[in-house]
Amino acid sequence: MKKIINVIVASLLAMACATAFAAVDVNKANQAELEAVKGIGPSMSGRIIEARKTGSFKDWPDLQTRVKGVGAAKSAKLSAEGLTVGGTGFKSSDSAVRTAKAPKAAKPAKADNAKK
Repeated sequence: MKKIINVIVASLLAMACATAFAAVDVNKANQAELEAVKGIGPSMSGRIIEARKTGSFKDWPDLQTRVKGVGAAKSAKLSAEGLTVGGTGFKSSDSAVRTAKAPKAAKPAKADNAKK
C-alpha cells in the first residue's frame, strides 16, 4: 500500500512540474498566456499581438524583426521561460537578425594648427 501511495505522489509531482513549465507558443497564446511568461509584460504582449495581426511568426528571427524589444538576448531568456515560436525554442544560431552592429564612424583627423 505504501508503495502505491509513493507512486501516486510521484506521478502527481511529475504532472505538476510539467504543467508549471508548459510551453507557450507566441502564435497561439492570448494576452494573459503571454504575460504568464516571465519577461513579458502588458506592453510587450500588446506589441506581439499587434504584430501577429499581419500574420503568424515563422521563426525567432521573424519575431525579433517584427516586435520591438525582442533581440537575441531577450529571445534566449523568453525561450528559457517557455516561450516558443511554432513550437520551437530559441537557438543561438537564430540570433543573426539583430546582432550585427553598424560600424562606428571614423573620427575626423585633427588639424595641425599648433603654433611654433
